[in-house]
Amino acid sequence: MSKRYLIVGPSWVGDMVMAQSLFKRLKTVVPDSYLAVLAPAWTDALLARMPEVDEAIAMPLGHGQIQLTARWRLARQLKRKKFDQAIILPGSLKSALIPMFAGIPKRTGFIGEQRYGLLNDYRKLDKAALPLNVERFLVLGSATHELPDSIPKPALLTDADAQENGQARFSIDAERPLLALCPGAEFGPAKQWPARHYAAVAAAKIREGWQVALLGSAADQPICKEINDACDGACLNLADKTTLTEAMDVISMADFVVSNDSGLMHIAAAFERPLVAIYGSSSPEFTPPLSENCHKLKLQLDCQPCFKRECPLGHLNCLQDLLPERVLALIS
Repeated sequence: MSKRYLIVGPSWVGDMVMAQSLFKRLKTVVPDSYLAVLAPAWTDALLARMPEVDEAIAMPLGHGQIQLTARWRLARQLKRKKFDQAIILPGSLKSALIPMFAGIPKRTGFIGEQRYGLLNDYRKLDKAALPLNVERFLVLGSATHELPDSIPKPALLTDADAQENGQARFSIDAERPLLALCPGAEFGPAKQWPARHYAAVAAAKIREGWQVALLGSAADQPICKEINDACDGACLNLADKTTLTEAMDVISMADFVVSNDSGLMHIAAAFERPLVAIYGSSSPEFTPPLSENCHKLKLQLDCQPCFKRECPLGHLNCLQDLLPERVLALIS
């Protein structure tokens, strides 16, 4: 009988993309396994492009909400699905409650927040031995607690019809090269390359005949507007004008992508788009784009990486001093 997995998934775009490496590994080890992912509803757009996922189950509770009664009710529904094993990727106590309430026989995760009673297949996280976030996901899927010889790369499916619809909706010319810029960073400004640097890259490529699309959420509207204004409105400013699916389709069509360390960076890598990934407060030693078709740019300042949302020194030199000429030299 096919093994039935419930994966309690992460709530960040980039982490969910990296989780596909785990999904691919599980399907390799047990090809006829059934894989369901419990995660916020917005992740459906990503999971729909992962052929390894058999079912997406929407988590109806928001970040930080305990709501034991609601978790119990959902667990009762999941109990009927007869999962054999739950793999719990987040490290919080509340993320382990539903698999326990559902009576899933094997519940795997890292110890944290006093989860001993909720997990019965627990691992102790050695951050030095597992520096990459994707490695931590993969170890949770390993019966031997060991990493595979190679990390399966995330690979999102493209949709030709959706690409064609995107070209029409967003006035993208299929005959001209497309540069996608992803200047947002939900984590905080210490991961955001300056708007003027993005604008310099955009202006240079526009002069060469490229189209430039600016992608981001509602929170990224100010920086995208600043970039577009500096380019005299010549960019395709799509900030808060796309669904996640539509943003994915634009990225999948791009001839080149420049991005901060963000969820869209990981999406570009999973589509194997040529990519420049820019690092400020974070580090490619922890969350690198899992693609061979990318350049990871980072200065070697003594204060890097600080992993702070805002620069603790108040200068953001790790981003200010990474000049647009370095990025332009890599775009072809």
